[in-house]
Amino acid sequence: MQIKKLLSVVLFIFSLQLVAQEKLLFFQTNWGNTLSWDAFCERAKSSGYDGIEVWFPNDKKNQDELKTALEKHNLAVIFLNGTNRSLPFKEGLAKFTSNLEKIIAWNPVAINCHTGNDFFTFEQNKAIIDASNSISKKHNIPIYHETHRGRFSYNLPDTNNYLEKIPELKLTLDISHWMVVHESLLQNQDKELEKVIDKTNHIHARVGYAEGPQVNDPEAPEWKKAVDRHLDIWEKVIKKRWKNSNKSFTITTEFGPADYMQTLPYTRVPVANQWKVNVYIMNAIKKRMQTE
Repeated sequence: MQIKKLLSVVLFIFSLQLVAQEKLLFFQTNWGNTLSWDAFCERAKSSGYDGIEVWFPNDKKNQDELKTALEKHNLAVIFLNGTNRSLPFKEGLAKFTSNLEKIIAWNPVAINCHTGNDFFTFEQNKAIIDASNSISKKHNIPIYHETHRGRFSYNLPDTNNYLEKIPELKLTLDISHWMVVHESLLQNQDKELEKVIDKTNHIHARVGYAEGPQVNDPEAPEWKKAVDRHLDIWEKVIKKRWKNSNKSFTITTEFGPADYMQTLPYTRVPVANQWKVNVYIMNAIKKRMQTE
């Protein structure tokens, strides 16, 4: 009897550990936001988000207001950083790394980067990735590199080449970009996606399709096939990370505003509500993964 009780206690503790491990943290984008930092953070918190993902503010006033809002509403932050593609390689690298050093001081959950340039050579893009990895290791802050059009990771085959040659490379997966780049839902590329899934540490949750990086409304029945395909891929990523790590997994919902979101001609009125579709996709992932 005592053995049974002991076993039940062990199983209970183990189940608690699994719950702690299998946790999702959701971040809201401020892309297109017109609210104050305080109002934006309040809305994100009340909508069920654990944090926000934003570009690091340029001026001190904005930085102070952001810090106050994050603390007031108990939100975490992931910052964005990017290579300025209008600058020559060396100048762009210097600016990119100096921005990382500024952002690191805030001790964010992670830094997500729009890294390099699809017109840079492999060696140039690798130099930017290597510099990021060095800063990440020095400060013990995760730095991820987003799969993104216009960057080193603009397509699946080239990204796999970088992953093969740079084992430390960690990705943010925004698969919506590749749907339009490869003009498909990548239905027959599961084998090619394996390495990417293994190296994904953060997700940007937006649903793309063969003709564009963002469906107009993921709730609409005509997009069910595209939504399900994205959910299938995201589920594989999340389960892989949960299996290999006891850390929470982060997801940023990133449906964009007009004109990234389709608009009505002449008026430029968006055809859907950006905030609503982001919350919808957050809840769709929660339902798929059966976690709160």
